[in-house]
Amino acid sequence: MWKMMTHMLWLYCFVFLLPTESCRMLCQVANKSKEKISARPHGVCDGVCVDNSHCSQPCPPDTQGNTGFLCRQKKWYKITETCRTLNAFNIFETNSYLVQPFGGNTIEKEYARKSETITDMLMQKCPEDLSCVLRNIRQSPRIPGNIAVIVQLLHNISTVLLTGVDEAKMQSYSVMANHILNSKSISNWTFIPERNSSCVLLHSVNSFARKLFISKYPIDISDVFIHTTGTTISRDNAGKNFTFSMRINDTGSEVTGQVLIGRDELQNVPAPSQAVSIAFPTLGAILEASLLENVTVNGLVLSVILPKELKRISLIFEKISKSEERRTQCVGWHSLESRWDQQACQIIQENSQQAVCKCRPSKLFTSFSILMSPHILESPILIHITYIGLGISICSLILCLIIEALVWGQVTKTEISYLRHMCIANIAATLLMADVWFIVASYLSGPVTHHNGCVAATFFVHFFYLSVFFWMLAKALLILYGILIVFHTLPKSVLVAALFSVGYGCPLLIAAVTVAATEPSKGYLRPEACWLNWDMTKALLAFVVPALAIVVVNLITVTLVIVKTQRAAIGSSMFQEVRAIVRISKNIAILTPLLGLTWGFGIATVIDDSILAFHIIFSLLNAFQGFFILVFGTILDPKIREALKSRVTSAKWVSRISENLSTDFSCHPTKGPS
Repeated sequence: MWKMMTHMLWLYCFVFLLPTESCRMLCQVANKSKEKISARPHGVCDGVCVDNSHCSQPCPPDTQGNTGFLCRQKKWYKITETCRTLNAFNIFETNSYLVQPFGGNTIEKEYARKSETITDMLMQKCPEDLSCVLRNIRQSPRIPGNIAVIVQLLHNISTVLLTGVDEAKMQSYSVMANHILNSKSISNWTFIPERNSSCVLLHSVNSFARKLFISKYPIDISDVFIHTTGTTISRDNAGKNFTFSMRINDTGSEVTGQVLIGRDELQNVPAPSQAVSIAFPTLGAILEASLLENVTVNGLVLSVILPKELKRISLIFEKISKSEERRTQCVGWHSLESRWDQQACQIIQENSQQAVCKCRPSKLFTSFSILMSPHILESPILIHITYIGLGISICSLILCLIIEALVWGQVTKTEISYLRHMCIANIAATLLMADVWFIVASYLSGPVTHHNGCVAATFFVHFFYLSVFFWMLAKALLILYGILIVFHTLPKSVLVAALFSVGYGCPLLIAAVTVAATEPSKGYLRPEACWLNWDMTKALLAFVVPALAIVVVNLITVTLVIVKTQRAAIGSSMFQEVRAIVRISKNIAILTPLLGLTWGFGIATVIDDSILAFHIIFSLLNAFQGFFILVFGTILDPKIREALKSRVTSAKWVSRISENLSTDFSCHPTKGPS
């Protein structure tokens, strides 16, 4: 009798009940073989947490999938999650596909693996408007597994439907996309194992919108997190614009965006055509979260589906974060490389509220937005320090070169002094040219850059600053030769040729290769300034790497000078040791600006970019470098002071002789013929 009741319970579960947890428990009680459920809570891994070890846990009841964890610093952190409630059996509103045969779990897994099966069933049940899945999708939790299922469904729909996308289908498609674009779901995108899911979503929506058919009436489909508008355009139009106003989240204020198609561009359209634009307020943050990119989208993401004849459009983005301390970059989404690309757009105008961009739509670039630069703009204090320091530095370097020219014959009588002063003169000359070109580059920088002039200014700034560093390296090598007593074995002409090759040849080669390798692909300049690019081509490394390498070599040289000076004082009297300390301090003061060691403080600004004090110290030391070279390299040199004093004395002596001669001439005039 008990056996018959058991079979009846099995039959009842098989035919009439949905595959819920309560049904499974009834069946398991009936056959007296209920599985033991682990008492440990979900999301907690067993065993010892060893750094970089992985762990997988099943999802909570009523969901399928698992959660992956990674051990970091003796703690488990969730990195992936595939938990889902949606599948081919419960995504539809009707019950015809919800009854599972025996072994239904296996079939559920098969459908989960083949999510296109859901698409096939969708095309059979409601091909007219795709509405038979909307209610259950809206009611489903926005957990990572469900998001992945909906993304795959949207992708498959955009692939299966080649034509015939009308407003009803577009409305249903937008509802599905809107559910997973909700601002509350952004954090869950981080845990989807397929990191490109957000890219697939963007591509799918754009692809589906490309097949949208627009009749004589415009289309306007507005949801909270996706807004689609479409209309027809022709060369007879005075111009078209699409205006959007959307909320980033439930509490924030609305942010606007505009797509502007000028009348001149519309003249390129041969016949009446369709134009579709889609706005996404949260997709930028979702792309950032899922791709783990260190960029911040600071406006709506605007997609445009336009005729191929339209080559240029204007976009106006209201900024989400209206910070004046960060620069804005206009960008387009590279559909093949799945990244934001600065080459697709150019910033035309910017203020604290909005940015105006000029962009080039194409098959590669359909979606556009603005990025908020992670680098904070220089504070007013730094700007004042930089330009005041540059002004004083330029004047000091000119005075330094004048002094060197006046005393050159007196202070370069020996080979050592000749080479030393040749290095100082070239350091001063190249730093003077670098500072001048820096001011030119700053003048050319801004929202509207003069590209060719900017390239030229950047090249010369790069070349002359590198020349400064390489001449500092040449001086350091001369000091090493002096310490090791090697330089006297080489002819003077060979040393001069070698120094000029190092001082000018190496910088010219590096600067020329950099511009030749990066400018053809428009990756030489930064979009917001006349300086070497970092985000795209890492061209800035062509300056940073040699400069820091030279600073390290020069620091070693100064250390050797200190050690040699200190050794000479070992075992001496207290007075001599004090004199040695003074001599060491003097050597450090003289060599630090001449060898560019102040640039080492730049490392501190890279390590912690947020501390203003590091930037102020770095700006003070390097903006005034020309002044320091004048003081420590020229004025404090006793031989130069002696030569200047001798020249002044000689000038006074000549002046006195001239006065005496003129006096004698006036007292004893020459007598003329009587």
